Amino acid sequence: MLVVEKMNTFYGDAHVLFDVSLEIREGEVVALLGRNGAGKTTTIRSIMGLTPPRTGRVIFKGENIATLPPYVIANRGVGFVPDNRRIFPTLTVRQNLELARKQGDGGKNGWTLEGIYEHFPALKEIEDRKGEVLSGGEQQMLTIARTLMGNPDLVLLDEPTEGLAPIMVMEVMKIIKELKEKGETILLVEQNSTLALGISQRAYILENGHVVYSGPAEDLIRNDEVKQKYLGI
Repeated sequence: MLVVEKMNTFYGDAHVLFDVSLEIREGEVVALLGRNGAGKTTTIRSIMGLTPPRTGRVIFKGENIATLPPYVIANRGVGFVPDNRRIFPTLTVRQNLELARKQGDGGKNGWTLEGIYEHFPALKEIEDRKGEVLSGGEQQMLTIARTLMGNPDLVLLDEPTEGLAPIMVMEVMKIIKELKEKGETILLVEQNSTLALGISQRAYILENGHVVYSGPAEDLIRNDEVKQKYLGI
């Protein structure tokens, strides 16, 4: 579904991603791991067109989207769950969701409000609350659910458990696992590599903007040398 080929991204004159290449097959959950500052969020932002790559290709469903603006990429079927959530604080949970409702590329319409409430029952209970009064965990669930309301073919998840209490971390990871079982295609950036590897089929590790490891998640779980060298665990 997604093939990134030799992507180079800059912030001004600073070169931050170096020939980054990765691929995601339909129905996979792929983990993108690395220490803070390794380039994980920049990779997702480059795929989404928020920090466009200067060179390289981003092939999504056979089309090079590397030069397209973010709203066009979203309409092509890429959903983005940012690490800072960015919900509408003065709108209710339901209004946040309904505002994001649209058919996906090709008329895909698997996610409806009713389906969201089935998979996110906690949101149904608070559908009349405004975003500004939600807890961090509730905001994170809403952010994921809002993205799904756009019926994307690929979901980019950036640090979904960051800053959450342990009980909410497990709740969010449970939701991601359910999305995996439903057949969603997900690129998961997550600082907690143990949790991420537990629900991913494959994994990439970034170090200083370079891909230094790629392979099955199960192999990385057993590779203590690589985990210690690049993840510090």
